[in-house]
Amino acid sequence: MTRHMVRTALVGFLAMLLVACTGLPNRVEPVSGFELPRYLGTWYEIARLDHSFERGLSRVTAEYSMRDDGGVRVINRGWSEKDGKWEEAEGRAYFVDTPDIGHLKVSFFGPFYSTYAIFGLDQNNYEYAWVSGHNTDYLWLLARSPQVSDELLEAFRLRAGQLGFDTDGLIYVSHDPVEP
Repeated sequence: MTRHMVRTALVGFLAMLLVACTGLPNRVEPVSGFELPRYLGTWYEIARLDHSFERGLSRVTAEYSMRDDGGVRVINRGWSEKDGKWEEAEGRAYFVDTPDIGHLKVSFFGPFYSTYAIFGLDQNNYEYAWVSGHNTDYLWLLARSPQVSDELLEAFRLRAGQLGFDTDGLIYVSHDPVEP
């Protein structure tokens, strides 16, 4: 194999990896009729599947605002009980398709993007959102308030389970106040 063929194969492989990270899990369909201005603001993380970048965090929020380049500024913030301090990460997000489809790509690490797919949404009041990543290892229930009804939690668990997410592994995020 020539050096050119190896380079071409490597570039193709890397492109496939980048596309795969903005793809969707099987059967997950992003909402249509999405309205970004109504989605902006603060959301509380109610439930999530475990992953290293949020492990051990409570009181997690996500703040969405507009960027000067037309994208979305994402500020994720959570309390680390172990370290006794707030941790914060800033990212950026852009629509994968059209702005009326709840499918964005988000990056917290340079040029690398991953899927942010809103597959459930209170489209009347934008009070809750069900979000997945590029595969069924990433799942969040977000809400405008730190608590939601048992009925909403059950509907989320049921739909996520139907789509192949491991709902037995859900972490329910505490929003109890930080003690002085």
